[in-house]
Amino acid sequence: MTRSEKLAEALLSIGAVFLRPEEPFTWASGIKSPVYCDNRLTLTAPQVRTLVETGLAEIVREEYPQAEVLMGTSTAGIAHAAITAHLLDMPMGYVRGGAKDHGRGNRIEGRLEPGQKVVVIEDLISTGGSVIEVVEALREAGAEVLGIASIMTYGMKRGLERLKAAGVRNVSLTNFDAIAKVAGETGRIKEADIARVLAFRDNPSDESWIGGAHA
Repeated sequence: MTRSEKLAEALLSIGAVFLRPEEPFTWASGIKSPVYCDNRLTLTAPQVRTLVETGLAEIVREEYPQAEVLMGTSTAGIAHAAITAHLLDMPMGYVRGGAKDHGRGNRIEGRLEPGQKVVVIEDLISTGGSVIEVVEALREAGAEVLGIASIMTYGMKRGLERLKAAGVRNVSLTNFDAIAKVAGETGRIKEADIARVLAFRDNPSDESWIGGAHA
């Protein structure tokens, strides 16, 4: 198994990623999805958590060796940033979804000096909108954002295009292709359903996959 497939199996094993093509989930946006993802569950599964955090630490060391500070996304990325920073003996902070309406009105929590090289820690990337907002907030504060280290990416076309347009690099531990492959190989979904769930990834707004058109 590749690292991506090994983590995919780990996430599937604890239900952090759950595929249900026959009974789609509905996202907040209204999109019907064959997958449910909650990487917060890794925090309560010590073995999987270790796999995730050591993997994120490896990404930072190997892909972003100049990194000086880790910044987690609020709220899901905060714990992962903290643990990864501990493993790397690096400072960390996090970026709020919006500035506080009291106190100093901070949006960025933790010390960040202008010019510091930052890696953003994110749990999941779909369309890329929320993590790009975090990158923009850090850039406005004077940071040099080297890129993102994330647990999983859907690899959606819109997300990839938005990251490219924003000039942001992302390196993920695993991706939706690996999730679908491992789920099929382990009997969590039918082999024929792999193409269906990947069709969702390619075009989430096209719901023809629900009826099995891509089976």
